[in-house]
Amino acid sequence: MISAGRMAAVDANAAALGVPRKQLMESSGNAVATAIKDHAEPGSWVVLCCGRGNNGGDAFVAARFLSAYDVETVLLGRPERIGTDIARENWEALDRAELSTRTIRDSTAIDSLALDDADVIVDAILGTGVAGELREPEASAVSAINAADATVVSVDVPTGLDPDTGEAAGRAIDADAVVTFHDMKPGLTSIDADVTVADIGIPTAAETFVGPGDIQREARRSHSHKGDHGTVAVVGGGPYTGAPALTAQAALRAGADLAYLVVPSAIADTIQGFSENLIVRSYPGDHLTPTALETVRATAETADVTVIGPGLGARDTTLAAVRSFLASYTGQAVVDADALAVIADLDTDSELVCTPHAGEFQKMGGDDPGDTWRSRRDAAVDLASELTDRGLDATILLKGAYDIVSDGETTRVNRTGNPSMTVGGTGDVLAGVSASMFCLEPAVEAASIAAYVNGRAGDLVVDDRGSGLVATDLIDRVPDAFRTDE
Repeated sequence: MISAGRMAAVDANAAALGVPRKQLMESSGNAVATAIKDHAEPGSWVVLCCGRGNNGGDAFVAARFLSAYDVETVLLGRPERIGTDIARENWEALDRAELSTRTIRDSTAIDSLALDDADVIVDAILGTGVAGELREPEASAVSAINAADATVVSVDVPTGLDPDTGEAAGRAIDADAVVTFHDMKPGLTSIDADVTVADIGIPTAAETFVGPGDIQREARRSHSHKGDHGTVAVVGGGPYTGAPALTAQAALRAGADLAYLVVPSAIADTIQGFSENLIVRSYPGDHLTPTALETVRATAETADVTVIGPGLGARDTTLAAVRSFLASYTGQAVVDADALAVIADLDTDSELVCTPHAGEFQKMGGDDPGDTWRSRRDAAVDLASELTDRGLDATILLKGAYDIVSDGETTRVNRTGNPSMTVGGTGDVLAGVSASMFCLEPAVEAASIAAYVNGRAGDLVVDDRGSGLVATDLIDRVPDAFRTDE
């Protein structure tokens, strides 16, 4: 099954792979026409009740495949308000072909459709686009369709029904049959209707490989407040100063509202000097030890996500502190760099995103992942499953030419990035973007988006400058890597 949000992402990913949405609409419309033919003999009267979005567009296409039927295509609303170019093109195609169409601009005109005389009514009003109770004229159209003595075929999801929950905020179509696309929608399992899942030609790669559809994000609300979009704490530094600073700055560039750095006092002034945007909190000494955990825990409690590992080093006392912190921590954490070594025997109730390269992956208990994306995928799935069996809630982001994201059940593969990103520090940037995303998204989605954005930022840098990329270049391009309007 697939949620409405994930389906929208897969649609966009298919388009990025070279399968145009208009082509998918053609396949969807053909599938709707086939379903109609299964429920009515040639010559039957079919009324297509259509909204102004792509759900209606599917029905506009279907009308062209029903030449053996008496068909009327009804648009609820003004043609100039049709919401997408491909739906508008298919509406205009009906007009140019002189096929029967009508527009309903007012709920009082619904009765003029005489739906009681129809043999089949196609509900293509909203589909997965429902949000709250229906407005007019959609609400009256739903009531009229439900009252009609006709077979009702819904396109994708009955109008008014939440595609993920199967619930309705108000009125909803009581469908006899549903033609849904690509995969079953969770909400359809609760209805009493004949549901057909139509293959419309979306390649498996659109789900497997992370693409632009995965990074589609809602704009920030105008009444947002500081912290609404995430607070990240970065526990790092000691032997290295740049790594934790890169992570925190990347978290900010990826959208987090606040980034705290928890570092040894010996390097605190140096790290603060990297950027005035960073909030630095320190503990005595020059590396993390168990005695510093009071400061670490106090900061982690104020954050949505804690990153632990960048620049920490691998001293025994440092790893003991990492293990102790994670063992008692119950929040969300991104575990990176040397801190990953504790995962092999860790017991924790926290929710983890682990970001190893191949060597660190094996220290976590994984097998040699190999070089192909399929072997890396299999290794990541195996280790994630083993961690789950041990009681850990862990998602793995295995870094490489192909990034693999897996929690043992859901697995994604990222192909953005380039060989110039083998330079030091790019993984620290990835950890920061992962943390920012983890503030707002479930673990697999957060890690997938982060891998895509980090790699795309690197691609943008190389496109502009050629070779010679350094990690700080990535940070500046992270906001551009989120853009999907190119």
